[in-house]
Amino acid sequence: MAAERGLLPALLLVLLAGGGQQPGAADYCSWRGSGLSWEPRSRAVEQVHLRCTEGSLEWMYPAQALRVVLEPNLSSAQHTTVCIKPARDFQGASIYVEHAGQLHLVASPQRDISRRTASFQYELLSNQSGPDFKKMALVKAMCRPCDNVELLMAICSSDFVVKGSIRNVSHDSENHMSQVDVNVQKVYRQKNRIFQQDEASGEWRGPIRTLLQCKVKKGAGDFLFTGNEHFGEAWLGCAPRFKDFSFIYHAARERRANPCEFQLN
Repeated sequence: MAAERGLLPALLLVLLAGGGQQPGAADYCSWRGSGLSWEPRSRAVEQVHLRCTEGSLEWMYPAQALRVVLEPNLSSAQHTTVCIKPARDFQGASIYVEHAGQLHLVASPQRDISRRTASFQYELLSNQSGPDFKKMALVKAMCRPCDNVELLMAICSSDFVVKGSIRNVSHDSENHMSQVDVNVQKVYRQKNRIFQQDEASGEWRGPIRTLLQCKVKKGAGDFLFTGNEHFGEAWLGCAPRFKDFSFIYHAARERRANPCEFQLN
């Protein structure tokens, strides 16, 4: 462990999938603390319990090691995927995931510790065949057209569903992603306020991200944009032309094959 060798402090992440909450335990989604309050000569590892499926951690002036135990109320899930997004100015510690008694480095050591702030966001996704599984399936569909079943499911399980047109497309080769700026005509659903009304123009707008490898281009016409949010950002799932989706939905409804009711108008 890095702290024992006198190098940089370490963040140790431990996932107890299905661990659940202890009776009376609070839902601690995020944690913020400082290593300055710790005993300098102590070799004890401080421990923090986070009991939500998403949150953040900020460790200022990291020292020694911090063991972060993720034990959300996922009692029905046998396997769970952990997503970690270090802050841009992440400094002063290394991130390890503890699995089966072994430490696996997931964030490279940062030698410049002048800022001394180690912070990241986390998300937990269930791998079982529930809503989260459907979300992960839609993420995999980013770079290919969705079939009719996926389109119909997208309006039921996505974090956001909006009708709009493409205002602009920009590409970020360094981070391997593209951003689609959308002029929104109607917000059917959104988890958070990613799509907002511009005070100056009164128009509704919002950014949607996707993988650079998808080679997204600006197209004319109206689309139904669906997808999911990760770390406060909208990621594209299925995005059919609105008139095409309208035809597919009404046809499925006549056959009573639509998975959920959706008001297109």
